[in-house]
Amino acid sequence: MTGRLAPLLQRARWFTLWAAVLLLGGCGSLVPQTIALRTDWPAGVPRQVELAQVPFFPQDDYQCGPAALAMAMHSAGARVSAASLVDEVWLPARNGSLQLEMLAAPRKHGLVSYLLAPRYADLLRELAAGNPVVVLQDVGTMLPQWHYAVVNGFDYETGTLFLRSGLQFRQQMPFTYFERTWIPGRHWAMVVTAPDRIPATATEPGWLQALLALARAGNADATVRGYRTALARWPDSLPAAVGLANHLHARGSLHEAAGVLRAAMQRHPQSVIVLNNLAQTLSDLGRHREALTLIQQADDPRSPFAGEVRATRQLIEDRLRDGS
Repeated sequence: MTGRLAPLLQRARWFTLWAAVLLLGGCGSLVPQTIALRTDWPAGVPRQVELAQVPFFPQDDYQCGPAALAMAMHSAGARVSAASLVDEVWLPARNGSLQLEMLAAPRKHGLVSYLLAPRYADLLRELAAGNPVVVLQDVGTMLPQWHYAVVNGFDYETGTLFLRSGLQFRQQMPFTYFERTWIPGRHWAMVVTAPDRIPATATEPGWLQALLALARAGNADATVRGYRTALARWPDSLPAAVGLANHLHARGSLHEAAGVLRAAMQRHPQSVIVLNNLAQTLSDLGRHREALTLIQQADDPRSPFAGEVRATRQLIEDRLRDGS
């Protein structure tokens, strides 16, 4: 009898704890994602996680943005401090940091900023994967008071999140209360990773979009690493193959770019982009006749890339004629 009662008592204790949390947090209808977690906990996510290795940088004055970002970036391998990020993300006129600045700063250091989907489950999955999550909260009582913090853990049994926040090394916050502070900012959350570490919840389009932003920041080596990682995760990804080849070509790694495009052609034999870019690369390597044969396969007047193909073909023919 005791053995059969134990699980029931444990379950009753769990519901009692969560009921208390819901009462303390206010009306349950105001925290729909927290309510959903009670019966739909994300598959594969453990019941308790705390990333104790996340460093702590207490904020100065209103500079919670630099402090939160420094913790996330330090965890991703960048040896930065909150003070070193002030000029990059803190706007004195606003006494704070905007989300655009928060996303842009890590890219300047060769890291990838990834904006999470506005879901509690995604936040928990990133924590379970070892990625601290930067969140935007409204912690004001009467008037809005925007605040960045880093979520670095959770406890399912008590419905508690752990945060590095403000001057608190280990702030404990009920799931319900956190969601209420998180909703005004539309559940904004981001993770920072090295280019060879794809976030747990990343989608192929989302990761590639993040790499485009990284490329615009001008870190070519980091961008190449990111595209290599994307292609390893999604080997059939045409945009990842083309992106990697383009960046390899731009830095002069023509043989490697040609290899990437040949592999892509095996998977996407009808891709005009791959045929055109491979022909261009082969011609740049001095293999003009091989390039001409290839570009002829891409000749399709109905293609939206017909103009680019004609230009590539003209270039190859000119080089053949000039003997260059």
